[in-house]
Amino acid sequence: MTRTKVRAWIVGVIAILVSVVVFLVPFAFVVLQAAKTPDDASTLAFTWPKEWQFFPNLVAVLQSNDGLIWRAFLNSFVLTVGSVALMVILSAMAGYVLARKRSKWGPVVNFFVLAGLIVPPAVVPTIWVLQGVGLYKTMPGMILIETTFGLSFCILLFRAFFNTVPKELDEAAVLDGAGRVRLFFQVILPLLRPVIVTVIVVQSVFVFNDFAGPLYFLPGSDNATVQTTLYTFSGQNLSFYNLLFMDILLITIPPLVAYIFFNRQIVAGMTSGAIKG
Repeated sequence: MTRTKVRAWIVGVIAILVSVVVFLVPFAFVVLQAAKTPDDASTLAFTWPKEWQFFPNLVAVLQSNDGLIWRAFLNSFVLTVGSVALMVILSAMAGYVLARKRSKWGPVVNFFVLAGLIVPPAVVPTIWVLQGVGLYKTMPGMILIETTFGLSFCILLFRAFFNTVPKELDEAAVLDGAGRVRLFFQVILPLLRPVIVTVIVVQSVFVFNDFAGPLYFLPGSDNATVQTTLYTFSGQNLSFYNLLFMDILLITIPPLVAYIFFNRQIVAGMTSGAIKG
């Protein structure tokens, strides 16, 4: 075995060990706590459960507060689907214009796109605006908030991907009589599948896991999302850590499944446009 192969083997082993420590150990801790009794889980010790209560804890979480977790999953699903759909459509169109059209306003638009990644959201002014337009504590208002938060990142991904799409395709479609709308939706959009999958998976996980947004802009038990249900089992005076970690485990499963099945598409979309432009 050559020195290069030995070095690659060592690096691979180190990467696996780091992944185990960073990802699998915390996940194992959550599973063990979710299977404990209330007294056993209150110590927060990384130990084997004295008495397995996994399925009773699961049933207790699913039935807590008249099935709040089911309503929260439905709200999170609606919020995620609506927000990500808007992100894909708006960012794809914006990225196409920024990549194809050169104008004196281009640097200004790019500045505001980058500012969306850097400038933190202002909670109080945003609430004031939502109250003014009658969208505070409503699902459409929360969808617009999540879309705005993720739009800058999505625009950068789409703009980079458009640098790999030849402009000759646009010219050929125009010569065949395609208008701007038909050109984009029938010619350009089908070519964006790798980056679209990346945006859908990454932003779906981000919106699904968002805690601060629904807490500030979508309060109330009727509007509860999966992240805000954590308050149900943890309070100032009393906490049921076994049920809390069971809730965390249930919330973790959908993003984990998404990353497992779409890992290659995520990498392909993130690296698109890295060579050109």
